[in-house]
Amino acid sequence: MTFHPDTLPDLKGKVFIVTGGNSGIGYHTVAHLAAHGAHVYLCARSPEKGKAAIASIKKTHPSAHKINLLQVDLKDLASVVAAAQRFLALEPAMHGLVNNAGIMATPFELTKDGHEAQWQTNYLAHWVLTERLLPLMLRTAKTLPAGSVRIVNLTSSGHLGAPKGGINFEDTSLKDGGIWPRYGQSKLANVLHTKTLHRKYGPGSPSARNGQGEIWVSCVHPGIVETNLATTVKESAVFTTVQAAIRMLRMASSADKGSWTSLFCAAGPEMKVEDCGGYHEIFRRWGELKWLSGDAKDGALAERLEAWTEEVMRKEGWVE
Repeated sequence: MTFHPDTLPDLKGKVFIVTGGNSGIGYHTVAHLAAHGAHVYLCARSPEKGKAAIASIKKTHPSAHKINLLQVDLKDLASVVAAAQRFLALEPAMHGLVNNAGIMATPFELTKDGHEAQWQTNYLAHWVLTERLLPLMLRTAKTLPAGSVRIVNLTSSGHLGAPKGGINFEDTSLKDGGIWPRYGQSKLANVLHTKTLHRKYGPGSPSARNGQGEIWVSCVHPGIVETNLATTVKESAVFTTVQAAIRMLRMASSADKGSWTSLFCAAGPEMKVEDCGGYHEIFRRWGELKWLSGDAKDGALAERLEAWTEEVMRKEGWVE
């Protein structure tokens, strides 16, 4: 399928949130949405970096008038809840959520909330943010044609590196599991979360049939992209060698091109019902791993993960 951000429709009146919007794929996702008239909330941990990104986007895209900073630290779930509450106090409608931010293969670290950093940053924090925003998204969807409200979860072919069984519910921190299984588990969780959201709120779901709102949900692997994500990898000589080879052979896409699949799924008019709920391969390039693991296709595992997450997040007080 061919797609270019220039084909995005007029998005005036549409409201989006993009996490990790101050750099890389998220930066360009914000830029293209705002350039087409959308009101975009750029989520960033650092207010200074967030403001600098907004200024840069507005300078490069003069038509990008409505961009607001939404400060959020995904390693601090209180910050996630506060950001959601700030947004809900400001906006009466919401048309798109792009759960873009992430970290990759970082050294073992527990957040202040007691969760492994990759597990929380890539999955738990986005789960909480999504859960907090879903009521508004559903209310918005009730009044609009199908496909007007969408959620995009960024995942990775790295989900193939998840531990045996997919999710280690007995110890989600995987302290002795290594940097890549921890990353793989978090990215697998993004895929499973997408399956659950699609089942609950997508086309043909109980929510859609009962007139409670239909949300189009998808997860995307942006491919081999030149971003600052890889700078966090400090423990893998093999990865460093592979990365150098990728750059030498010019196999990687730019961060701008890496945002195109997110943009297609978030606002592209070409997206169809059959695209919902899937792991997108729309812009697969040579050298990319194109398949889903068996665990990523496991509906029962998705349901178990949702039940586990809901129980833990409610017990800790992050959702009501």
